[in-house]
Amino acid sequence: MEEAIEGFVYYLVAERHLAGNTVEAYRRDVTRFASWCADLDLLDPGQVGREHVADYLVHLDQEGLGLRSIARARSSIRQLFRYLVRERLLTEDPTALVQAPRFPKPLPDVLTAIQIEALLAAPDPATTLGLRDAAMIELMYSTGLRVSELVSVALHQIDLEAGLVQVHGKGDKERLVPVGDRARVLVKRYLLAARPQLDPSTQAPELFLGRRGHGMTRQNFWQRLRRYAREVGIPNRVSPHVLRHSFATHLLEHGADLRAVQAMLGHADITTTQIYTHVTRERLKQLHARHHPRGRAPS
Repeated sequence: MEEAIEGFVYYLVAERHLAGNTVEAYRRDVTRFASWCADLDLLDPGQVGREHVADYLVHLDQEGLGLRSIARARSSIRQLFRYLVRERLLTEDPTALVQAPRFPKPLPDVLTAIQIEALLAAPDPATTLGLRDAAMIELMYSTGLRVSELVSVALHQIDLEAGLVQVHGKGDKERLVPVGDRARVLVKRYLLAARPQLDPSTQAPELFLGRRGHGMTRQNFWQRLRRYAREVGIPNRVSPHVLRHSFATHLLEHGADLRAVQAMLGHADITTTQIYTHVTRERLKQLHARHHPRGRAPS
């Protein structure tokens, strides 16, 4: 095993020309694995089987190593055995069928109800652009549209009397999404007072227009949303997608059916929507720890 490691390290330096720190990281990982193998009397690489590699990764987990450290160790060991197979020192690679540890998906950022209220109140509805922005932000939070869907909504696709917007989503799939009362009021005000200022000729098909009378772009809306977030003291993580996450999470927190939220978001697979149930559980745990008299362990 020691000879195999020395040959592997030489290969990393002489043929792959890896940096010194990278080579040392590989050396540490495979040396640690070799020491574990020695405790099992596995002194030759040919004695190592798939079950030994898998057991070693379990051992690292039991030792308290993080998933990223375990994944790096697996990668180093795999590189070692690939080298040995390439050099025809082994005929089979015992790491080939050993899966890497799966990293949990990060939970999406979600704004609180207070932050949402502050963000919705940030644009000045007394100005043309402020009224447009207020209507866009309110409509997005009310419907959970993707930013590409929001800026693509045409005049004929929104029915303010019925309280519905027709959306062309991913894969050119259409869906109808309910529009909340506050969004209906703001969009109606925008149509009466602001949109004629942006498009006096009434030729543009898009619902929301920029300064020059053309449809709003995703980048323009994102920039303006971020500016409003900074103005009211919300961190820079605010993006149009955060509004969509907040829409879904707040619906579920108030008892909405998961299938209904899936339909409104336009998710083809319910498992995509289920991430929001994890968000709500995590938020409930945080609220409990923060506010329940026995929610935190004694320090």
